[in-house]
Amino acid sequence: MSNTRGGYLRRLVHHLTSDVAELDADDLSERSQAVGAQRACDCECGQQAVVLGRLRSVGLAPKASAPTLEAELFDGTEGVTLVWLGRRRITGIEPGRTIKARGRIALRDGHKVLYNPYYELQNTA
Repeated sequence: MSNTRGGYLRRLVHHLTSDVAELDADDLSERSQAVGAQRACDCECGQQAVVLGRLRSVGLAPKASAPTLEAELFDGTEGVTLVWLGRRRITGIEPGRTIKARGRIALRDGHKVLYNPYYELQNTA
């Protein structure tokens, strides 16, 4: 019983003393693990990965030959850039949206990237 009480008090103190961004990151990380996704910080280059997180930004990055839609997904631990080659827009891919993405992790300029990932839009509730 004292272990349970100590854990409860520790979580309560953490909740009361943390800022909103930190609490949101903790919530995203817990939700990600609950649906069987991997933490972005644990994913390695070349590995097949499933990540769940919130899109922080979405933008069109025109390349020399074709447009490229890019979105930054944050799962509470680290960001992963999602890149759809040859796309200008995808319905539902917008900042603030929570999605689950699957693909092979690559590195671009030292940052984790998923090219043309399979994705599922998640309910916000």
